[in-house]
Amino acid sequence: MGVHLQGGGTRAGRMRRRPMSEINVTPLVDVMLVLLIVFMVAAPLLTVGVQVDLPKTQAAAIQGQDEPLSVTIDSKGVVYIQESPVELDQLVPRLQAISGNAPDRRIFVRGDQAINYGKVLEVMGMINTGGFTKVALVGNPPSGK
Repeated sequence: MGVHLQGGGTRAGRMRRRPMSEINVTPLVDVMLVLLIVFMVAAPLLTVGVQVDLPKTQAAAIQGQDEPLSVTIDSKGVVYIQESPVELDQLVPRLQAISGNAPDRRIFVRGDQAINYGKVLEVMGMINTGGFTKVALVGNPPSGK
């Protein structure tokens, strides 16, 4: 009478399993998609810090590779660089310091629609006199589009 053991007589009669050599990427893909969605939702909220009511315009969006500087004039006439308030006489020196004296740096001027147009032109003129050549106005597209 011969007895044949299936597993070759391993410890306590259990079969030895080989380690799985494949990587399960499904959880990794799930996490990456969730992170992608979170960053897609959060990114537009981080771009503009000063709340202004922009006028409507039909002009096309300006395309560019670099991140533009944003100069904002709110409804009270306070001028901001990005999110920091700045005095009008310190505007050009601060822009030059931030841009590293690069006159081709893009600067977007955002003016509240309730502000006097002359104030917006004054700020744009100061920026242009400071040597910056790529200055553009920012507005909202018409609500019909």
